Amino acid sequence: MKIFLDTADHWAIKDYFETGLIDGVTTNPTLIRKAGKDPDMVYQFIKDVGVKDISMEVMGTAQEMLDEGLRLSEKFGQVATIKVPCTREGLQVCKELSKDGIRVNVTLIFCAAQAVLAAKAGAAYVSPFVGRLDDQSVAGLEVVRSISELYRIHGIRTQVLSASIRSVQRAIRSWYNGAQICTMPVKVFEDMYDHILTDKGMEIFENDWKEVEKNV
Repeated sequence: MKIFLDTADHWAIKDYFETGLIDGVTTNPTLIRKAGKDPDMVYQFIKDVGVKDISMEVMGTAQEMLDEGLRLSEKFGQVATIKVPCTREGLQVCKELSKDGIRVNVTLIFCAAQAVLAAKAGAAYVSPFVGRLDDQSVAGLEVVRSISELYRIHGIRTQVLSASIRSVQRAIRSWYNGAQICTMPVKVFEDMYDHILTDKGMEIFENDWKEVEKNV
């Protein structure tokens, strides 16, 4: 199981990467816009922190996406995962990049059929959007399970990267349903630490330790 952070906040990435628990970072145009910085500056900072897998989204026509994907791969090397949409043009770009040994994350996956096409195009990752599916009264976790099971049956090496994760429960259930990776906002990662019984146990232990120290 791997944990990716879904953010372009480079200070948050630096802080949480130092825990040793973060395996990668995913970004998108919306997150880059919120960061208010040049995308290449954001990617360079994340790379300098030590992150080994950074999803960098490309947009435009097939040729524009291909050119930008090649540029990013050349500039950032092995840490660059090129992120393309699950469209006809996006999958064409995925096919071309993957032939050159460049890792591709096919995003905006909403059904198993799209995941099949992405795998055939050579995607390293597919990103089903659990939260957005749930918003449309479609069971997002069932889509994750269907993709994972299809890949298992047919021996497909493409990994399922569960995205649009809005709670710890959705992350855990994604892993349970076969996703190898969950990408999540910083808040969801922080919430993974929390449990009321842990807090209560710590309170009891700290009070007992104070009593021990009094009697030493």
